[in-house]
Amino acid sequence: MAVSKSYQDKVTIDIDTSEMTPAQIRLIKSLNHMLVHVLKAEEEGEFFDGSAEFMRMCAAIIQQSKFPDTWSSDSIPYADQALEFSVDVLQDFINSSNVVSYDN
Repeated sequence: MAVSKSYQDKVTIDIDTSEMTPAQIRLIKSLNHMLVHVLKAEEEGEFFDGSAEFMRMCAAIIQQSKFPDTWSSDSIPYADQALEFSVDVLQDFINSSNVVSYDN
């Protein structure tokens, strides 16, 4: 469970990692770092490369999640299907210019 607290120029997020592997924890830390990098990017190449790397890290998190391992099946590649579904939904949002905004 994640709890977020905002203090002026800093956001602190607590994540219960008790059931996560060291690799999953490293991915979360790397994803967080890349998120900040993309949000602060000032150059075009930095922005595009960082965005691509961020999305790649999101895909890695999905592939390394617990669900595909728990429900593994030779006939159902859950991680791949979840990624394909996510890309399809994202493409639909992009095509409809309806990217979700979480501002209040």
